[in-house]
Amino acid sequence: MAKQVRQVTQARAVPAERQRWSTRVGRTMVAGLCSLGGRTLAMIAGAVVVAVAVIVTGIVLSRHDNGRPPIPATRARHYTETDACLLTDRQGVNGSTAAAVWKGMQDASLKTHARVNYSSVTGEQTTANARPFLNAMLQGSCEVVLAVGGPEVKAAQEATARYAKLGFVLIGSDSGGKKDTNVAWVSDGDGLRAGVAAAVERAVDARG
Repeated sequence: MAKQVRQVTQARAVPAERQRWSTRVGRTMVAGLCSLGGRTLAMIAGAVVVAVAVIVTGIVLSRHDNGRPPIPATRARHYTETDACLLTDRQGVNGSTAAAVWKGMQDASLKTHARVNYSSVTGEQTTANARPFLNAMLQGSCEVVLAVGGPEVKAAQEATARYAKLGFVLIGSDSGGKKDTNVAWVSDGDGLRAGVAAAVERAVDARG
């Protein structure tokens, strides 16, 4: 009858030096933690929890976004270097006539890509008081100037000859006098919006 021999695997002994090094490291870590106050330990623990939460959230969101179709980039609108500026009375573009003029300018901007803006005359509604507001436009970047309102139109009409390189679109009826080639009159009434849009488009194209 054969003897059954049980083999016992003998665990390798850890070198004494490694045991002493591990013990010193462990004692140092424990001593360091003990030297910290309870409040500091709580702050460290809180920071660890927040970091883990951020990592987990990022993983979840990245997996969710992978299954979502990409969002197309918004097409930016490119404007030309031409500015069309409107001079109005104190009501701005809230009045019915000025509102139609402003909409016509916006319609023209969609086709010509010219920038449009407006300025309101504050204070006395007179031609003399409208001139400084108009001069700010003439001395600025405006290449096409529009005016709506009696004093505003009168002030603009006075400047058409001196600023022959600019285009003027005046709302109302031509009072006669010298016909300047850089001036377009648009009647106040039905079709005002379309008339302004067409006049601004021609003025912008002439200076393009």
